[in-house]
Amino acid sequence: MFKKILIANRGEIACRVIKTARRMGIQTVAVYSDADMDALHVLMADEKVHIGAAPAAESYLLADRIVEAAKQTGAEAIHPGYGFLSENAEFCTRLKEEGIVFIGPDVKAIAAMGDKIESKKLAAEAGVNTVPGYMGVIKDADEAVKIAQDIGYPVMIKASAGGGGKGMRVAYNDTEAREGFISATNEAKSSFADDRVFLEKFIEEPRHIEIQVLGDAYGNVIYLGERECSIQRRHQKVIEEAPSPFLDEDTRRAMGEQAVALAKAVDYRSAGTVEFIVDKDRNFYFLEMNTRLQVEHPVTEMITGIDLVEQMIRVAAGEELGLAQEDVHLNGWALESRVYAEDPLRGFLPSTGRVTHYQPPEENDNVRVDTGIYEGSEISMFYDPMIAKLITYGATREEAIQHMRGALDRYYIRGVGHNIAFLSDVMNAKRFQEGRLSTNYIAEEYPDGFQGGTLSDKARLNMVAVAMVVHAFEFDRQRQISGRIKDQSPAFSDEWVVSVGKHDHSVRFQATQDGCMVYIGDENFVVITDWHPGKSVFVGNVNGRDISVEVDRLNTGYRLTHDGASEVVTVFTPREAELAALMPEKLPPDLSKYLLCPMPGLVVSIEVKEGQEVKAGQPLAVVEAMKMENILRAERDGVVTKVAAKPGDSLAVDEVILEFA
Repeated sequence: MFKKILIANRGEIACRVIKTARRMGIQTVAVYSDADMDALHVLMADEKVHIGAAPAAESYLLADRIVEAAKQTGAEAIHPGYGFLSENAEFCTRLKEEGIVFIGPDVKAIAAMGDKIESKKLAAEAGVNTVPGYMGVIKDADEAVKIAQDIGYPVMIKASAGGGGKGMRVAYNDTEAREGFISATNEAKSSFADDRVFLEKFIEEPRHIEIQVLGDAYGNVIYLGERECSIQRRHQKVIEEAPSPFLDEDTRRAMGEQAVALAKAVDYRSAGTVEFIVDKDRNFYFLEMNTRLQVEHPVTEMITGIDLVEQMIRVAAGEELGLAQEDVHLNGWALESRVYAEDPLRGFLPSTGRVTHYQPPEENDNVRVDTGIYEGSEISMFYDPMIAKLITYGATREEAIQHMRGALDRYYIRGVGHNIAFLSDVMNAKRFQEGRLSTNYIAEEYPDGFQGGTLSDKARLNMVAVAMVVHAFEFDRQRQISGRIKDQSPAFSDEWVVSVGKHDHSVRFQATQDGCMVYIGDENFVVITDWHPGKSVFVGNVNGRDISVEVDRLNTGYRLTHDGASEVVTVFTPREAELAALMPEKLPPDLSKYLLCPMPGLVVSIEVKEGQEVKAGQPLAVVEAMKMENILRAERDGVVTKVAAKPGDSLAVDEVILEFA
């Protein structure tokens, strides 16, 4: 077994690998860029080596720096994580030449499966179902349109060397095919240094279901069940689960056997994933094989009890798999929610900055948090915006969902935008709970984008009860500070008006020996909690049911967040409520005459000139953020009066790009 390994990655996956290596008694080496000097993976590792500037192309993608770091520290093997150099055949070959073990498959499998065009040909030869499409290299946008017409819309445009949703577009007509080809080609070139793209038929009402495989150098290959990854946004997975609520045992076995056949065809050794698209009739088609560890691997670990990172290390060290197919059993259910630094209320645009408060839910047998940050960490514009992966387990899917809802309510992050409210909203949805999923789920359920979670009547009353208790405890705390004599401080009133959004509630409060009684209209609420002022999350019990509510103190009240909904709550005496109702409403400024940068990013191009007339929907500018190109379009007809930015400019959020008449 190895004595020391280097992790050629960063963030949560680097931390994840370090945890398993530590448990196995293996020392670890972290590499880091200028932006990651104080990152969590650097603090966790036994040794650290600086490898360059913040951009990945100047650090994590430099094979020479990684190899030199391994030699410098005496690391015998390198675990690549995912992304960066994890599926780079040249890097794998280089390590072999240097006598450093690559903790992953052989270069043959990486090269064969890394090219999506060639991989589909190999899959077909191995007897794996494939999607109809054009596997040749497309030379320009005109040819892309002609091929799309021949296949029949809708079509999927995909980068041959792509992954993670980069260089991928869906086109429903000639215009979208032309624009999609150009954007996909540009993204592919900047992300993978390979601008080849191909087209295939886009399966409607599709599910994205993948099979985890595990192989060794002795010809043994097994599959560890499937993962449902259908909840996606911009082809980027958001929520995954294992097993799939859709597959039956026969389909699972057929998919698993085809995945194993493909793995054996390329002499696969290590952990890998064969991805399929599945239609409403359970017909399945090969998408691609990822010759690396997947982001969503924890859900497989939770239901099989198999540590995939450990298996990768053991196989790389020359060991034979210690289990056969009949040893694999799927027990219970697991869900994974990807917590991203983004603003779901602004079209899920990336958010960067310092994490000023960070309090994840407590880990236990049912809750796992894989993260690469801590309070004070910086979310950089140079890398993927993932904050963490939140994984929950239950004996049933319903139980796993309930654990996820509770854990999301207890996940407190401030300083950067995040998508926790959106994740909670999905978990609360009847369609999701019934397992009626597809890769179109988000587009269908949120056609106008995410507008924020909504509270049910019951949840709103629970929030009112919590707000009343929080205010009572705050009031009691204030009576005991600033040199006040408690007996001479103002008495706590029995009657209050609690406003949640635009809903006013007449409330009476009474402290009891065991907790608090809150009377809202004709309903009584018994609230039991050990919360005290200063705690970020109210954890307690309302009428016998557990509840978690995030609490932020405001000048005029509180912002409470629960079940995916965030509401400003005020607690007034009846007289204060009367006076507050007389206050004029403050209206936001009119920004309709400006095109503002919706996220921190780099201006790729400006598509218009001063004095030019534009129509609604017309492209105005392209901004790149978190390695994704975003086309900014006109919301209405108008005339450009000023161009305030130019290609190459780095802009902050809400910085002016264009002005209109």
